[in-house]
Amino acid sequence: MGAALIFGTTRLTNFAHAEMVTWGGVIALIASTWWHLPLWLALVVTVVAGAGLGWGMDAGLWKPLRRKGLGTVQLMIISIGLSLALRYAFEFIIGGGTLQLPGSSPKPLQLGPISLSYIDIASMAVSLVATLGVAFFLTRTRIGKATRAISDNPQLAAASGINVDRVIRIVWSVAGLLAAVSGVLWAYYRPGVKWDMGVQMLLLIFTAMTLGGLNTALGAFVGALIVGIAVETSTLWIPSDLKYASAMVVLIVILLVRPQGLLGRKERLG
Repeated sequence: MGAALIFGTTRLTNFAHAEMVTWGGVIALIASTWWHLPLWLALVVTVVAGAGLGWGMDAGLWKPLRRKGLGTVQLMIISIGLSLALRYAFEFIIGGGTLQLPGSSPKPLQLGPISLSYIDIASMAVSLVATLGVAFFLTRTRIGKATRAISDNPQLAAASGINVDRVIRIVWSVAGLLAAVSGVLWAYYRPGVKWDMGVQMLLLIFTAMTLGGLNTALGAFVGALIVGIAVETSTLWIPSDLKYASAMVVLIVILLVRPQGLLGRKERLG
């Protein structure tokens, strides 16, 4: 959803979003195992650091580039370079191995034929709260409504008195926060923190965004549900090594029927 918010307001396909996810896992690791903070405090530090990274990336890089009038293709190429730089910076900091967060190997709870751990249950709860929070932000707050206005027409939004740069800065902060939370959940699911863990889910992020509709954050949520179910259930029929290919098959089929995505709007060309 964070990547979709960024695309909706800036039209930037942010390849560095994978590293924003990794950042969450790395900061949680540093705060909990290196600094020996209680887990709840380490998670608070992680969320704040995630929002701070998003804020800093826009303030230090993307806003100056927007003011120079760079096109979306140029910005996308810069995001690829930023992704590589951050990825190898993480490898330098934590090394090339996989490191575990506290409580990474919980005993599963058996609920009939379903096996769940408390981390699975917590992940579902956090994901639901995050989704409802984004929905409330977009539909019930002034900044959220301004975000939707910029997504529809940034020039008209600016002419209406909306501070476009300020809203985009907030969107980057929210996206960084969501990415940091995702990084922690991903680190527990894998399990473990690794320097390139974010890039392992980058294809799925873009698939979910495109499937749900590039201009809508809630579309990304719907797309992610479909992709997740397709990927996990496909292992009933195909080898697990090929399960991510099933997501691309679902994407291709739906885009053939509905090119703008499930919740996206048709755009007039020319």
